[in-house]
Amino acid sequence: MLLNTLIVVLTVVFMELFSIVAHKYVMHGFGWGWHKSHHEPRTGWFEKNDLYAVVFAGVAIALIYAGTRGYHPLEWIGAGMTAYGLLYFVAHDGLVHGRWPFRYVPKRGYLKRLYQAHRMHHAVDGKEGAVSFGFLYAPSADSLKQQLHALHGGRLQRHPQRRQQGGSTAGQGAANSSSESVN
Repeated sequence: MLLNTLIVVLTVVFMELFSIVAHKYVMHGFGWGWHKSHHEPRTGWFEKNDLYAVVFAGVAIALIYAGTRGYHPLEWIGAGMTAYGLLYFVAHDGLVHGRWPFRYVPKRGYLKRLYQAHRMHHAVDGKEGAVSFGFLYAPSADSLKQQLHALHGGRLQRHPQRRQQGGSTAGQGAANSSSESVN
């Protein structure tokens, strides 16, 4: 039992590290075709970027299935991937991008830091020049501001539609909170 719990926890940690690399080099690289929808205003309930979650859920299901068929401890790795997916959904899709039926903007602590870090990730247009690629790990706002200033020379160019609509998939105030925290 303890070993299985350890495998789940280590898988969650590994998934965050994997996600940082995948977000930076795949989603903002050759996988931009799917991820681009996440950096644009959402027009419906789903966006093309959600296909990444479907792919990773499929891998987790396959691992759980294989593990329950005797290929231990694959089921616990799949369970860790599933736990990470749940944390991603709650923190990223819900908290940061407002895909819940209610809105909550954290005022302090880790959740505020996570919220600000991902807002700064969305402070630039396009796939180049973004910062903060983690979904559960968040560098300090000050270090991200410094990175953005170094990459963009102070002022960021934002898409006019984002300023009006409040940011990509985030609801009202997203562009303001990210640009205010950057400039």
